[in-house]
Amino acid sequence: MPATLLEMHRVEKPWGRHKLWPGFADPAPEGEPVGEVWFQSPGDSTPDLLVKYLFTSEKLSVQVHPDDAQAHARGLPRGKDECWVILDAEPDSTIALGTHQPVDHATLRAAALDGSIEQLLDWKPVKAGDFFYAPSGTVHAIGAGITLIEIQQNSETTYRLYDYGRPRELHLEDGVAVSDARPFVPAPMPGEVAPGRTILVEGPKFVLERWPGGERALRLPDGVTGWLVPVRGAGEIDGVAWQAGECLAVTGTALIDASEDSDLLFAYPGTSHI
Repeated sequence: MPATLLEMHRVEKPWGRHKLWPGFADPAPEGEPVGEVWFQSPGDSTPDLLVKYLFTSEKLSVQVHPDDAQAHARGLPRGKDECWVILDAEPDSTIALGTHQPVDHATLRAAALDGSIEQLLDWKPVKAGDFFYAPSGTVHAIGAGITLIEIQQNSETTYRLYDYGRPRELHLEDGVAVSDARPFVPAPMPGEVAPGRTILVEGPKFVLERWPGGERALRLPDGVTGWLVPVRGAGEIDGVAWQAGECLAVTGTALIDASEDSDLLFAYPGTSHI
């Protein structure tokens, strides 16, 4: 079957929210806030990519992820490049990406211990519609008041460098070792490569495209899975109905019929175009 609706997993987080995003049921007022929604293929716990929605009411920890080679050296399956599509943000919301100046490992470690790492980081204002690709090694932190979609290499390896005094474990030695603490340079954005087809980022670990509504035929190479993320709208893909707030795994050849108001993301591994 060329398209499969993925199972949704809601994750309660202390930094999450009770007011989510259209397409997602809000948690009960007396319940725990939801911080993440992520999607998984039934019976498949290790696809190449993972799709998440994040809903933040507080700053997330300052963290960093290893690249593939660093992960393999530790017996892990892969590193973690990731990207964020900002759906909504409060007026003062920020995301930290990189540092204002290059920072050596000793300085970074000391700053993580005394809290001055917050001042070393480059906190960038964000708004709905922004897009960021954060390669592994990028020191980063997602701020409060943000709703975003995260597309990432499917790895749970996160090294926490600083957590604002919260009583959670830090991973200073591992985190500092893989940190590339320097000013952030945005990845090239190819932009519109054909009518109705915009490429937000092109690798090296995955490609993310953005499509409007309408009909389109899709052909993926043998053995390649793509992830269709409907941000808005509803439709069908080869008879499988979908709506905003869901995620589908797609293989082979498929025909997508999306409502005219649709806003679709499509992610797939590698750098070759579909």
